Amino acid sequence: MRDKITSTLARARDTFSTFTTGQKAVAIVGTAALLIAAVMVFRWASTPSYAPLYSDLSGADASAVIEELEAQGIPYEIAGGGGTVMVPRSEVYETRIALSGQGLPASSDGGYSILDEQGLSTSEFKETTDFKRAMEGELATAIETIEGVETAVVTLAIPEKEVFADEQEPAKASVLIDAAHGTTLGDEQVQAIVHHVSYGVDGLDAKNVTVSDTTGAVLTQPGDESGSGISGERSEQVQEFQDAMQADIQAVLDRVLGPGNSTSTVTADLDFDKAVIESREYTVNEDVPPLSESNSSETYNGPAGSGANPGGTVGPDGQMDPGAGTTGEGAYENTTETRDNPVNETVEHRETAPGSVNSIHAGVVLDETAAAAIDPDQVEDWLRAAVGFDRERGDTYDVTVMPFDRSAEEAAAAEIAAAKAEDAAAAEKRMWRNVAIGAGIALMVLLAWFQSRRRARARQEATTYIVEQLRADQAARTPIEAPAPAVAALEAVEEAEDDKVRDDLLALVEKQPEDVAALLRGWLVDPK
Repeated sequence: MRDKITSTLARARDTFSTFTTGQKAVAIVGTAALLIAAVMVFRWASTPSYAPLYSDLSGADASAVIEELEAQGIPYEIAGGGGTVMVPRSEVYETRIALSGQGLPASSDGGYSILDEQGLSTSEFKETTDFKRAMEGELATAIETIEGVETAVVTLAIPEKEVFADEQEPAKASVLIDAAHGTTLGDEQVQAIVHHVSYGVDGLDAKNVTVSDTTGAVLTQPGDESGSGISGERSEQVQEFQDAMQADIQAVLDRVLGPGNSTSTVTADLDFDKAVIESREYTVNEDVPPLSESNSSETYNGPAGSGANPGGTVGPDGQMDPGAGTTGEGAYENTTETRDNPVNETVEHRETAPGSVNSIHAGVVLDETAAAAIDPDQVEDWLRAAVGFDRERGDTYDVTVMPFDRSAEEAAAAEIAAAKAEDAAAAEKRMWRNVAIGAGIALMVLLAWFQSRRRARARQEATTYIVEQLRADQAARTPIEAPAPAVAALEAVEEAEDDKVRDDLLALVEKQPEDVAALLRGWLVDPK
């Protein structure tokens, strides 16, 4: 075994010694690269895969957990800014159970777990305070689960209930949000926070919840029951309406005057009030017969003194004195008609949806040069029709023609042209560099090809010379009669040795053609 290893090493050493300088450098660099790759693969395979043991730990809990892991000799890594402790994936559950037995993590961020620490001798003030702290902790924990919220602090102001007061002070709440880096809370998220807090506290109205971030920006409107942010839903609707109308106007202007030759602006006043109208109307259809009808008539003809047409003065008892009346003929006629017609009743309940337009104000400015061939009155007529101008509603519009300042556009065009020129110069430099690199590579390949051709030619010359010499030696031998068996055996041994020498010479020529060719040239020059 030892001899085999020694012979293998010797053969490798001899093979390496036959390499050229470039081949030796390539062999050394390749072997080093293979060794480094093997070491890196071994380290990667031997390194355990880590998984989170605990996340979002406080500083005290993280320190206590790390000390316990070091005491138990468990490898760990720290991530998440120090709040996440990671251990090998295969030991996560065992380590978690072991640390739970040690009471780790021990601290708590609040919540209803505070109420577990109350004793028998607690006071009413402490009980109320602990309950408020517990609610604040629970609300903060729930808010932190919202995407984009890193930390939340909730402060509740719950007044004491007064028994004999007609009106109670309203509860209020403030929420301080620390958003994740590079994250901005949207209106929907702010509204979700407001409603979660308002519905989580008894007697808390959404308009009494204020949300702000760590930069000092208030994300809710004071007294806004919807809980939307400063750029709330109504502002977004107004902005969308204005942008849509302005885009339509600008598209037509760009089509007529060309891009950059006009500018427009639209300001809209939308009505977001919700109106409810209820009306009741009664109508009668004359073509429909009445439900019931009654007629009565009364007629009287006779002397006036009979009492049918009494006359005279009123006495003290309120009765007419018939003796004081006048005499003569009298007549009386009375007709009464009663008809009950069917009545049609119409009840209307109408709700006006919010978002109607109160007024629109549009302004257009045209470039003096581009608008030289256009009548501004035509633009005004078109703008009035496009906006739906209503003078009674208070709409206004204005079309102005004035020269535009093109200095910024010219400077931008010059910068763009300079940038394009730099890019073209850089591209040209890259092209010449690539051409130079390609020419260098082609030259190296050509030199290598010439070198290989020279070596092949030297190898062929050396091989041809040796073969010719061997043939000359073979031809120089004089044929003799059939030798004796002993002589034949001796000649066979000599031929075998000659074949071995020939093979060794051919192998030497294959390995070192240049050295053999130089040696043969030396023999030809100096035959001694």
